Amino acid sequence: MPLEFGLWRVDDKPVRVTTRPMPLESRLEELIEADPGILGRPLLLIGRQVQTRYGKVVDLLGMDAEGCLHVLELKRDRTPRDVVAQVLDYGSWVQELTNEQVRETYTTYARERGLVEELDEAFALRFGSSPPEALNGTHTLTIIASEIDAATERIVTYLASGYQVPVNVLFFRYFEDEGRSYLARTWLMDEAEVVVPPVGAKGRGKKEPWNGTDWYVSFGDELGHRSWDDALLYGFVSAGGGDWFSRTIRSLPVGARVFTHIPKVGYVGVGTVSGEPRPFEEAVLTLDGEVQQMADLALQGNYRFAARAAESNDEEDRREWIVPVDWEHAVPRESALWRTGFFANQNSACKLRARFTIDEVSRHFGIGDGAGTLEEG
Repeated sequence: MPLEFGLWRVDDKPVRVTTRPMPLESRLEELIEADPGILGRPLLLIGRQVQTRYGKVVDLLGMDAEGCLHVLELKRDRTPRDVVAQVLDYGSWVQELTNEQVRETYTTYARERGLVEELDEAFALRFGSSPPEALNGTHTLTIIASEIDAATERIVTYLASGYQVPVNVLFFRYFEDEGRSYLARTWLMDEAEVVVPPVGAKGRGKKEPWNGTDWYVSFGDELGHRSWDDALLYGFVSAGGGDWFSRTIRSLPVGARVFTHIPKVGYVGVGTVSGEPRPFEEAVLTLDGEVQQMADLALQGNYRFAARAAESNDEEDRREWIVPVDWEHAVPRESALWRTGFFANQNSACKLRARFTIDEVSRHFGIGDGAGTLEEG
């Protein structure tokens, strides 16, 4: 049985505050939209009265910090069979939503309410980080009610506990006391009891499509041995200090377009990979049409730092790996571009799918849109 709430006003003696029916369940929907925090979990609302492809309407649709979607359905005056069947029908619809459809749903909702229209930006403002690459990997279904009958409780508990259907009931109790109104909440089942199924075969389409061309590169210069001034002047990106750091940058193919980001600073350059990755001692760069050994150039950074570490008995490759780049547009460190919601990643290099980041960086630097065929890989 769900936990029952009692509320007392304590002055000279305890006085129990009367529980009353919620005047309008639509009012509860408005309160949740105004502050999703009253649900007891951080959520970004991405839709209200969302039309499904089956002709039904979802009351509220939210997203959590892991990119999981939350269907929030108010019971209103429906029978137990109706409300449970309805929310399960919504689950069959929501599990099929692709990354693009999730984004379109949020954009429609935001435009109607004059909110930030880019999901990446809204997500970062809400959760303090960029959204995960895969959206809607899982979902949960929540029936919101002031009370439910024993049959609904049995059905929901049976589905969640016996068959791992991600459904739960959130109760709201409404109190009035001397002209003031109060809400209290409790769940039918502890959230630990509601198992959210792992991403399965239906995960295809949950990621933003990749255009086959654009890559993200993290150019970490905070340690002092690597200099963005060098990379800007001579045309390269680099990473090293261990296999984990160099492995991804060594995978950059010739012809890839790299969006280069300095951690905690911003995006500083976009260019095309023009040569194969090589360790610093073997790296060559083309300057004014002349091929030169990188080690012979006047450099501010000390790229032999990692090479010396490799001379120890440590079997890990700690050399600095250099990737030549022809800059399409690059700026000094102090002119870096950063906006809330931009993509950032701890890997030295990875495929860049974040359309918001690609579009805004390209627009700011005055370069063309990414080319290439969209693909899921």
